[in-house]
Amino acid sequence: NPTPFPEGLWSGQSKDRNVATPRDYYFALAHTVRDHLVGRWIRTQQYYYEKDPKLGLDMEELEEIEEDAGLGNGGLGRLAACFLDSMATLGLAAYGYGIRYEYGIFNQKIRDGWQVEEADDWLRHGNPWEKARPEYMLPVHFYGRVEHAATGIKWVDTQVVLALPYDTPVPGYMNNTVNTMRLWSARAPNDFNLRDFNVGDYIQAVLDRNLAENISRVLYPNDNFFEGKELRLKQEYFVVAATLQDIIRRFKASKFGSTESVRTVFDSFPDQVAIQLNDTHPAMAIPELMRIFVDIEKLPWNKAWDITKRTFAYTNHTVLPEALERWPVDLVEKLLPRHLQIIYEINQRHLDHIAFLFPNDVDRLRRMSLIEEGGTKRINMAHLCIVGSHAVNGVAKIHSEIVKTQVFEDFAALEPEKFQNKTNGITPRRWLLLCNPGLAELIAEKIGEDYVRDLSQLTKLHKFVDDDLFIREVAKVKQENKVKFAQYLEKEYKVKINPSSMFDVHVKRIHEYKRQLMNCLHIVTMYNRKPPRTPRGQAAPGYHMAKMIIKLINAVAHVVNNDPVVGSKLKVIFLENYRVSLAEKVIPATDLSEQISTAGTEASGTGNMKFMLNGALTIGTMDGANVEMAEEAGEENLFIFGMRVEDVTELDKEGYHAQEYYNRLPELKQAIDQIRSGFFSPKEPDLFKDVVNMLFHHDRFKVFADYEAYVKCQEKVSELYLNSKAWTKMVIRNIAAAGKFSSDRTIKEYARDIWHVEPSDLKIPPPNEPRDAGEDKTPNGTAA
Repeated sequence: NPTPFPEGLWSGQSKDRNVATPRDYYFALAHTVRDHLVGRWIRTQQYYYEKDPKLGLDMEELEEIEEDAGLGNGGLGRLAACFLDSMATLGLAAYGYGIRYEYGIFNQKIRDGWQVEEADDWLRHGNPWEKARPEYMLPVHFYGRVEHAATGIKWVDTQVVLALPYDTPVPGYMNNTVNTMRLWSARAPNDFNLRDFNVGDYIQAVLDRNLAENISRVLYPNDNFFEGKELRLKQEYFVVAATLQDIIRRFKASKFGSTESVRTVFDSFPDQVAIQLNDTHPAMAIPELMRIFVDIEKLPWNKAWDITKRTFAYTNHTVLPEALERWPVDLVEKLLPRHLQIIYEINQRHLDHIAFLFPNDVDRLRRMSLIEEGGTKRINMAHLCIVGSHAVNGVAKIHSEIVKTQVFEDFAALEPEKFQNKTNGITPRRWLLLCNPGLAELIAEKIGEDYVRDLSQLTKLHKFVDDDLFIREVAKVKQENKVKFAQYLEKEYKVKINPSSMFDVHVKRIHEYKRQLMNCLHIVTMYNRKPPRTPRGQAAPGYHMAKMIIKLINAVAHVVNNDPVVGSKLKVIFLENYRVSLAEKVIPATDLSEQISTAGTEASGTGNMKFMLNGALTIGTMDGANVEMAEEAGEENLFIFGMRVEDVTELDKEGYHAQEYYNRLPELKQAIDQIRSGFFSPKEPDLFKDVVNMLFHHDRFKVFADYEAYVKCQEKVSELYLNSKAWTKMVIRNIAAAGKFSSDRTIKEYARDIWHVEPSDLKIPPPNEPRDAGEDKTPNGTAA
């Protein structure tokens, strides 16, 4: 007898409440798996089932029902997710903290070639993986004023917002470890704006509760661009204030489950706690920890500062000046008055030290100050992070060198030992086993399954580079993935592509430095050479210029795809709403990966690593992690083209004149003239005049300078693609060289060099076995 679903679980369309929909089955399955994890997670429950219940359902259909938790921007949030997977797999006692945005990164729709944003209501059906923890709710303060009393400094008359934590289990790979991701949701206290309701408007006071709860309402969608809005600063402080209270609570309770605060001395704090600042967004954690130590715990300033510096480490993720956070002093003074005082004190002591080391060097003081004068006074958050941390790292060798020698040159000269490199990585669990089981299984047949936890073992594949059977099998897996993706495109987008054509894929956030425009110019050039020399398929992803670039790509696609001469030889497809679940489909089907940023602008990239691991070849500049990929695989096994960092520097000195390239290169001239004349926008001939104007007069990223080298390199790609065996051999060499780019390797380096903790190979016993099996080996310390 089927039982009706309880009210909270019913989410389908069926009118018969005894008939479950696929979404109901998805939620039932998700809750089952979550409960299975919870037993290992907190070791208080037995298994929900003795064995997995058999469902007469398509697993892939259920997977499609799950919403993407789009709680991060571009590569930064996705990197954090890979890191959480690796920390659990390596047995590190680590926590991931963030905000539980009600609306994540927007859903992108393409209408008539234009990007249209829709709200990402990812929680509309609930989230079966999370567990609300109201018992750990914490107050976060804003506004108010600073009071100097006999007992010390107090921050008073503040507005309080509550931070409600939601916990999500993060399971390690085959080790029974389940770590925690804790996301904070903003809640108004019950008396929020109600204390004076008798002299005001009670209804309005209740409605104003939304003002507090707006803090966790929506993710700012900008990637590599700083937006200095008050709500954004509130979000940044909200997450660090709640997180630091949580960390200190856990530090004070020395025994697991203890309700008494036993530790009152903070000398051992850096030995127990390591906090990694993921870019400058959590930079307010530095003055906040100082406020807790000095104002609340009554530590002397010097001791508090020493502990703070030894606790924090800072990862820089971008060198683009427009991306670096610089908060107006006036805004910080209004929102966080005590923190501004602390930042000024940090800065004064820092500048006194610089002045002592470099007497009369006023310009150095200006360059190194945490406060930028001139016009609006601003706090340079990257400088705050560097001064307040014991370690600073970039995310690829070339990027870390640029950070040291250019962006933060003065700081690196002062404390060279503080600056490190930690090349990014990706988790092979999601980005191979989960998304490409055919290839994962094929590799396991050849070298065993241990590579999943030790990706460096992929080097064993080198001995199969000339194995004809293996070459055929690798090519077959790729072809099957391409056929599957082509079927997906036809079903979802009503677009037909030839699975035998080359799938040339450029998936990135739209940004001028990533140079989607150069790819677009190459498409126009190939179109103008019709019929094209070789069949190719193009899939591309999803500020005024970014939207114009999207429109241009779609306009070119419309002309190319409807041209009777080109026919099906060249297809251009803009895949809307690029996200993790779509990446898991497109990456295993890709032949050629586009990594064509101007040298010196992409900090690392992780998409490049995902494509490499999944058997795509890379066309790219010597930028970010491409440099190390070429180092690992041999430059001859990537399609490297264009200016190096030193060439870009030289061109900057000489002066970049786009017009000269336009005059010298007939195919470039033809492509630009077509875009300018309205060939791709006949109803609005001037539609792309801003794009053309930017390319000629304001192109910081020098598209024309690399155009010729890019087109010639693409010809080499086309030539090799016609030789299937030679192409696949190069693919195998790339897969065999991808081991370095595991996030397990990255996290081991963070643990060893920055956090000073050791990974553990301890396998925690499952809940139905005695717990004392491995207690003596539990890892020491916490990374947050």
